[in-house]
Amino acid sequence: MPRGPEGFCLWLTGLPSAGKTTIGKVLVERLTERGRFAELLDGDEIRRGLSADLGFDRASREAHAGRVAFVAKLLARNGAIPIVALISPYRSSRARARAEIGRFVEVYVDTPLEVCERRDVKGLYRRARAGEIREMTGIDDPYEAPEHPEIVVDAVRLSPAESAASILAALERTGLLPGAH
Repeated sequence: MPRGPEGFCLWLTGLPSAGKTTIGKVLVERLTERGRFAELLDGDEIRRGLSADLGFDRASREAHAGRVAFVAKLLARNGAIPIVALISPYRSSRARARAEIGRFVEVYVDTPLEVCERRDVKGLYRRARAGEIREMTGIDDPYEAPEHPEIVVDAVRLSPAESAASILAALERTGLLPGAH
């Protein structure tokens, strides 16, 4: 049986409320329109299932990223495009994911902390600032921005649709994705 196009992983990283999931949803729609199977692996959703046993300390966050990377690897090796929307605050976790998955595109959703705090519909930043929750990424737990991501999205200047379009255009330039018809 002939194999379809090769899969690859789009790993969207950024602060909480940066826009990763929203951009990821648009990417799934656009890739599906192009005839590709894309699956959004949202960090919050996966935490409610596969990683429900984990906390938010560093070891738990790294274990969570490792589980997501494993699922993304399975999807990508079967021709899918997993779109990971995961804070994944530590460079070491993202480096391990890259090594495990292979065909890996790191997308930094670059949104300043103050914008993320304004966008925060769950109230996590407010609760962290009030001392109600601990180990909040960007507040009392570090976010290590990527040093050399393949793609950077300015999620303040660009809408989610424009951000997705810029990601797709970058994938076309690298040859990972054929141009739109």
